Amino acid sequence: MNSYIENLNWRYATKKFDASKKVSQKDLENLLEATSLSASSYGLQPYEILVVEDAVLRSKLQPAAWGQSQITEASHLIVLANQSTFGEELVDNYLDNVSETRGIPSNDLEGYSDFMKSKLMPLSESAKATWTARQTYIALGNLLSAAADLKIDTCPMEGFDSAQFNEMLGLSKKGLNAAVLVAIGYRSEEDKTQHYKKVRKTKENLITYI
Repeated sequence: MNSYIENLNWRYATKKFDASKKVSQKDLENLLEATSLSASSYGLQPYEILVVEDAVLRSKLQPAAWGQSQITEASHLIVLANQSTFGEELVDNYLDNVSETRGIPSNDLEGYSDFMKSKLMPLSESAKATWTARQTYIALGNLLSAAADLKIDTCPMEGFDSAQFNEMLGLSKKGLNAAVLVAIGYRSEEDKTQHYKKVRKTKENLITYI
């Protein structure tokens, strides 16, 4: 646990990446596996993870992200895209996976299916989009922590035009929406922010025991 806390103290929102350094395929796969193991409500994972490696595409995306250099300088750009909406197939597909993975007859899962559908299907379209977007942030937290453990630098980014990203990445036609970005790679020695002291609330102001 001490090393985990040390790694979290080591990480920061990297402002300038060393464009000459690339995350290895093995580390990338470990990072993506850790992200895929993130918790999600009901286990439904109503999102997809896009790994943008293509330099030309990232150059086209950069203006839609306020021109931020991390988009093109980082080793990879990860897009967490939530489902814009969903129907009963979200639950059905998940329970088909449960049935196959755990060897449970589908009939035995009908009660759980009915329960999930009773909670999720009545939601308004805007509430569905908000709920799925929140799930991506659970994955985001896991991604950032796993990256720190692998000594991979990251910069989570909300400063971008999601509509433009959706269009350029073909997300809308897949029923997806770019919720949050993560640039990953290795910090540049020129990034002065790596030397800033980490600022957080004191435990007394943050934590309440009841």
